[in-house]
Amino acid sequence: MTNQEIQSKILQLREFLNSCNYKYYVLAQPDISDYEYDIKMAELQKLETDYPEFDDPNSPTKRVGDDTNIEFVQVQHKYPMLSLGNTYSEADLREFDARIRRLTDKPFTYDCELKFDGTSISLTYDHGQLIRAVTRGDGVHGDDVTANVRTIKSIPLTLNNTTQYPDFFEIRGEILMPHASLQRLNAEREEIGEPPLANCRNAAAGALKTQNSAAVAKRGLDCYLYYLMMDSQPTDSHFENMQLAKSWGFKTSEHVKKASDISQVLDYIAYWDRERENLPYDIDGIVIKIDSISLREQLGFTAKTPRWAIAYKFKAEEAASPLISIDYQVGRTGVITPVANLEPVHLAGTTVRRATLHNADIIKSLDLHYGDTVFIEKGGEVIPKITRVDISKRKPGALPVKYIENCPVCGAPLVRNEGEAGSYCPNYQHCPPQITGKIIHFVTRKAMDINCGEATIELLYKQGLIHSPADLYDLTAPQMARLERFAEKSAKNFVESVRNSVNVPFPRVLYALGIRHVGEQAAKNLAKHFHSIENLRNASIEQIAEVNDIGEIMAESVYQWFRNEENIEMLARLEKAGLQFHTDETEVSSAPTSEKLAGLNIIVTGSFATPQRRAELEQMVEQNGGKLQSGVNAKTNFVVAGDKPGASKIAKAEKLGTKIISETEFLAMIEPQA
Repeated sequence: MTNQEIQSKILQLREFLNSCNYKYYVLAQPDISDYEYDIKMAELQKLETDYPEFDDPNSPTKRVGDDTNIEFVQVQHKYPMLSLGNTYSEADLREFDARIRRLTDKPFTYDCELKFDGTSISLTYDHGQLIRAVTRGDGVHGDDVTANVRTIKSIPLTLNNTTQYPDFFEIRGEILMPHASLQRLNAEREEIGEPPLANCRNAAAGALKTQNSAAVAKRGLDCYLYYLMMDSQPTDSHFENMQLAKSWGFKTSEHVKKASDISQVLDYIAYWDRERENLPYDIDGIVIKIDSISLREQLGFTAKTPRWAIAYKFKAEEAASPLISIDYQVGRTGVITPVANLEPVHLAGTTVRRATLHNADIIKSLDLHYGDTVFIEKGGEVIPKITRVDISKRKPGALPVKYIENCPVCGAPLVRNEGEAGSYCPNYQHCPPQITGKIIHFVTRKAMDINCGEATIELLYKQGLIHSPADLYDLTAPQMARLERFAEKSAKNFVESVRNSVNVPFPRVLYALGIRHVGEQAAKNLAKHFHSIENLRNASIEQIAEVNDIGEIMAESVYQWFRNEENIEMLARLEKAGLQFHTDETEVSSAPTSEKLAGLNIIVTGSFATPQRRAELEQMVEQNGGKLQSGVNAKTNFVVAGDKPGASKIAKAEKLGTKIISETEFLAMIEPQA
């Protein structure tokens, strides 16, 4: 092909993939399979690699972000990003309406919109190309976060070329994290021993300010646009302008409604105050705007807010309860989480007895004293949290809460690293909750898949039979049979399960070790790169950090783990027991050996003939080009179900019409036909 033909092919592929992204992430109406999409994306990536002269920062291949750190530059807004006046009062809304009617005798309508609980963004487009994304900042200047915003797939990098749009304009909206993305993210954090993020709003804001756009790409952010900014608007109707913006390729809310008077506004507010719990994202109120652009210009602005708009904020449901005490929980990686014990109080349909305090900074900011009456909120939070203190009820002489300096279990001095909000106990070799937590993690299905629960590990530790994962391989059936709740058969089954675990492949063994910050995928990447525990042990921090998706903090954690003599001793015992501490490249390669399942999203759930069989089936999925999922959603192609599959997964699959197949049916899909 000539250079002109190559450029034409690249442009066609970009247009095709941009259209696919729009249909999937904005319209939720995909019209091709994941496999077809991936083939086209791979073709474009190869062409762009081979012909860098045709590079484009808005190519759909840039959606994955970049591993390099970026510095945020302050940019002045062409149009200031002012805040809205807000209220919690119906009376204030009626006064807002009356004030506008005093200022104009023209008839007008309102636009009622959901007030998304995320972080504001301003996007600038030049001839249909995204050129800049800037945060609100102080309203005059904001941070240029273009590299991060390019990874959000519902934001068009190039506008639909089938419609007419202005040459240059800004459009503003809200970047948010859907509930499903937060649940997935917190499951991953729990997997590596990190505390969960509190809510979608903080998670979205934190992600947007991350200095690694590749990390942002994995957060599952979304964006709704709601306001066009330009010197001359397309029409005099804000509602119609946003319909035009939707035709250009922007994701706008389907719940915007016009209201002819304040009564209809109040009806809209009442409806969404009831229904907001059913949305897949958080809202914290309703925005009311005059629809007419010319009337907006006539009404103008105060020093800080527009006179033609107001935000009605929902009251978060809260309850007051006396603080009884504070527990400090120790996680398996040593992270300390303060939890308030409260007198039972009814809140949002449940009885609340405990609430998180997150860390020392939160306790300090609350000015919390023992015996205080505190207010608890639950709306949008993972678990209830204390938001404020009723100072008027504080008893004379009440002592301020002082965050602990030593581990509540082992007494070791706590450590707080620079840049981290939480403290942790560094005594992971001898702190009981860390010891049992580490062993519990070791036996989980994704790790060594040993058939026992938390209660068994706790019992074995209390009896002095185990102190590290290596001790599991020294246990005998007669020892187990002497324990409470164990009979001869169950003791034999447990020991057999331990013995069978020596067949677990190296990536899962590495994950099972419970190295701080190292999750399942990171363990796979490390195993693929180094091939053996010995190579990893001898690697420098810089060499570890070169591995895909391994940052400096994780590299430092891995390096230091292998500098601990007790860890080295444990590894020697585990290797003597027969665990897999090396592999060849093909065993952990992400490249499939066949394309029989290419483009298919698959879940494996339930029990199979042996404890290792499930892992083998999951490996078969990846070896044949399929993608494993942890939860059923609209993109799931089928579920491979064994005995006693996850009830919630099966129920959701049936609801979505997702095909459920047996192991035999699955094998027939990938095995050669006779």
